[in-house]
Amino acid sequence: MAQAVQLHLNQALMRIPRRAESADRSTLAATYVAAGSFSALINSADHQILFGRRGTGKTHGLLHLQDLVERTGDVALYLDLRTIGSTGGLYANEALAPAQRGTQLLVDTLEAVHDQLLTLAVDGQVPDPDGFLHGLDALVAASTEVEVVGETEQEQTRGAADERRSGLEASLGRAAGVRGSLRHNASTTASSRRKRTGVEQHRVLFGPLSRALQAVADGIRPARLWLLLDEWSSVPLDLQPFLADLVRRGVLPIRGITVKIAAIEHRARFFVPVHGDYLGIEVGSDAASTVSLDDALVFDESRERAQAFFRELFSRHVRPVLEAMVRPAPDAAEAFRDGAFAELVRAAEGVPRDAINIAALAAQHAHADKIAVAHVRRAARDWYLRDKRVALSRHEDADRLLARLVDEVVGRRRSRTFLLPTADRPPAIDALCDARLLHVLRRGVVDPRRPGRSYDGFAIDYGCYVALLTDDTKNVPNDVFAFDKAVVDLTRLGG
Repeated sequence: MAQAVQLHLNQALMRIPRRAESADRSTLAATYVAAGSFSALINSADHQILFGRRGTGKTHGLLHLQDLVERTGDVALYLDLRTIGSTGGLYANEALAPAQRGTQLLVDTLEAVHDQLLTLAVDGQVPDPDGFLHGLDALVAASTEVEVVGETEQEQTRGAADERRSGLEASLGRAAGVRGSLRHNASTTASSRRKRTGVEQHRVLFGPLSRALQAVADGIRPARLWLLLDEWSSVPLDLQPFLADLVRRGVLPIRGITVKIAAIEHRARFFVPVHGDYLGIEVGSDAASTVSLDDALVFDESRERAQAFFRELFSRHVRPVLEAMVRPAPDAAEAFRDGAFAELVRAAEGVPRDAINIAALAAQHAHADKIAVAHVRRAARDWYLRDKRVALSRHEDADRLLARLVDEVVGRRRSRTFLLPTADRPPAIDALCDARLLHVLRRGVVDPRRPGRSYDGFAIDYGCYVALLTDDTKNVPNDVFAFDKAVVDLTRLGG
C-alpha cells in the first residue's frame, strides 16, 4: 500500500469520535454495530434496563434506538440525566434530606420531559393537539405542586377607617334580567388573615401525573412514546430509588409509553424496601427485562466473532472519513500488519471505546507506517496509564487490591483470569470493574465439587500486564478457568 494511503488510514483512525453524543444523528445511524442480538432485544415495546460498563456503547445503542423508532413514526424522548437540574449541587448536598433532594430531582426530570413534549406540539408533530396540550398542562400542575411546611399563625386586626362610599353592582339573575346595586357606608374595618411561616417544598402527585401522561400518550396515538433515560448512574446513589419510583408509579402503567434505562450495573440502585413495601423499580417484575452489553461483548470464547465485530466497527467509522481522502477507500483492517488487529481486539477486552482510543494512539505511533503489534502494545500501555490508572487515584483500596491481584494471578499463576465468590464482594472489585481494569467474563460459575457455591469469572485488563509481553507468544497469560487454580482468596491477599 502506498505510504500516502496508509497515512490517510492512520489519520482516519485518529479522527473517530470517542463518544456517541459528540456525533451527528446520521453518523450515529451509519456507524452503529450491534453485538449479537442486542439491537433486536432493545427494539421491543417492553420496559427494559440496559446494563453496561463505561464505553460499551449504551449511549450509542439508545441513540440508535431513537433513530429506529422515529423512522416508524413513533416519538422518542432522549434524556441525558447528567444534564438534569443541578446534579453536582443540590442533589449531592448531603446536608439536605434525601426526600427533599429526591423530590427536586423528580420535578427537574419532569420539567425536562415537558420541554421536549412541548417542542413536539410546537413543531406540529401531534395528531390531537388539544388533548395533548391539555395533558401537558396537567403534567405541569402535577409536577409543580408546592406546599409550605412550618407553623401557622392566625392574625386579627380591628380599627377605624375613613368613611367612604363603595358600590357593588351584581347580576342577580341572568334569565330574568334583574340587576341591582348595593351601596353602604363603612366607618370601621375588621380584618383577619392567616400567616404561615416555613419552607416551600415541591411535591409530585403520582395520580394526577399518571392521568396527565396518559392524556399525552393518547394525544400522539397511534404513535408510541419512547422515554430513553441515559446515564442513570450519574444520579447520586441514594436518590436513584426516588427517580425509579417516579418511573414505576407515573410512567410504567401508561398505555402507549415504553421506557428504556441505561445504567452501570454496580452503580445502580433501583429498589429499596420500605415498611413492607418498596421504593423504586423491582427489576425483572416492574421492568420486563434487562439487557447486558457486558454479556453481549464478551468474546473470550470466540476470537473470530470478536474480530468480526471490531472489524465492522472500524470499517463503519473509518469509511466516511476515508471516502473524502482516497478513492476507492480501503478497508480499515488494511491499516494493520499481520497479528496487529487481533492484538488490538485482545487489548480492547470487549470495550468499543477502549478499542477506538487504543487504535488512535497506535496510529499516532505508527505515523505513515502500517500498525504493528508493538504499536498496539505501546498504545495499550499509554491508554492504561492515561485513562484507567488515573481513575484509581481516588480509590486507594482498589489500587492496592489491583496490584495484589496482578502479582498473584499474572505473576505467580501465569494467568489473566480468576474466580471470585458471587456473594460478599468488596467494593474495591466494583471500582476496578468501573475503571475497566477488571472484566467480568462469566457469571454464576458453579464448582462441581461444591454445587452450592457460585462464582464469577474475571479477567485482568490487558494494560495491567502488557509490559510483560516481549513477543507474540511468550509470557502471554492463559485464560483457563480451572477451579483448583482459578479461585482467589481475597482475604489472603488483604482485599
